[in-house]
Amino acid sequence: MMDYDLELDRLYSEIERNDAKKILIQLPDGLKPYAKTIQEEIKNRFDSEVVFWAGSCFGACDAPIHVRNLGFDLLVQFGHAPWRY
Repeated sequence: MMDYDLELDRLYSEIERNDAKKILIQLPDGLKPYAKTIQEEIKNRFDSEVVFWAGSCFGACDAPIHVRNLGFDLLVQFGHAPWRY
């Protein structure tokens, strides 16, 4: 698909585990050109709505947590380092 390992299998597992029907994805600027491809990959596998955060993405400290009340089942942040929670 692309030159990056986006760990889509891991994402698919999280979608299944959470039975996520409404997914918010946050991408760093370098991956935003791949948003449509990522969306198509998810939609081909699941009956889920996929929305992309159009705002900033400066890492784990920049999560759009204020959207938690908008009904998303899963917030996915793509980045270069793991975030331990």
